[in-house]
Amino acid sequence: MKRYGNLFEKAFSEENMYQAYLDARRGKRGKRACFEFEKHLGDNLASLHNAIHTGTYAPSPYFQFVVYEPKRRIIHAPTFRDVVVQHAIYRTIYHIFDRSFISSSFACRIGYGTHKAARCARAAMQNHSGDDYVLKLDVRKFFYSMQRSILRRLIERKIKDRRLVDVMMLFADMETLLGIPIGNLLSQIFALIYLNPLDHFIKRLLKVRDYVRYVDDFMLIGLPREKCLALRDAIVEFLRRLLGLELSRVTLQKVRKGVNFCGYRTWRTVTFIRKHSLYKFRRSVKAAAQESVNSLLGHAKNTNSMAYMLAMLKEAIHNGGNLQIPENYRAVHNVLPRRARLQPVGA
Repeated sequence: MKRYGNLFEKAFSEENMYQAYLDARRGKRGKRACFEFEKHLGDNLASLHNAIHTGTYAPSPYFQFVVYEPKRRIIHAPTFRDVVVQHAIYRTIYHIFDRSFISSSFACRIGYGTHKAARCARAAMQNHSGDDYVLKLDVRKFFYSMQRSILRRLIERKIKDRRLVDVMMLFADMETLLGIPIGNLLSQIFALIYLNPLDHFIKRLLKVRDYVRYVDDFMLIGLPREKCLALRDAIVEFLRRLLGLELSRVTLQKVRKGVNFCGYRTWRTVTFIRKHSLYKFRRSVKAAAQESVNSLLGHAKNTNSMAYMLAMLKEAIHNGGNLQIPENYRAVHNVLPRRARLQPVGA
């Protein structure tokens, strides 16, 4: 396996750190933290550059808050200064690691988001009979269970520049013995790196043809029931022995029953967003929350839920609601079939 060195100077060159600042500010120009950093941009970048090169850099304390969707999570939000450092690292290491990821591993990869993951799962289901089985697995408390010593060892398989790895691991540190913070940019690629051995184990050693993973949620598709049970046992042992992880949920069902995956309900011929997302859309339409409406329409893009959602939105506009159909979806709405009438969400 090829290992890469001399990356510290590349990651923390003046030019790369300025580009990292441009990446960090994208979509955040209206945020106070970004504004304050920009007021003294030259001095702030020079200070960061000096601290990193003299070994005195340390991330600032996180701002912590709790989110409850889809489940309770403690988010660790870094300061803008630390986001710039993470982008400098990300720009340097992303393509090195991305080349080692399999094509059916999805998450925060360029062009590998939830929409593509759902399409991949549906295409895999179409390869099999409705009476074949899907084995769906989920890692228990994945981000909170990762062992940082294992993470570092996996990173060092690709990167031999110890100074860069030392800085990277600053963003994996927590007050607990296990786990990494949820909320860091680098946590996303750390998660991909940590479960990459599992992907290759399933594809190369277990010889599973149709396999899809999104972060810690993964499926083996189109297998006999007995083989699914045997593969489950092999995966449990692999996770425990090599990665120090456990499974939380194991679901075994026939392909024809469809799957819940990446926020979608997917069958071989149709894909819908989950009912909870439809309820959120109805609430957003009722509250005239245009930004939320636009976000949920983006989530439903290319699914069979779109006709229902656009019909609901048009009815709200017709009744005087202070909303509009986003320009990107007007052409879609104009070709909706007449049978796309409103029905109760649970219908």
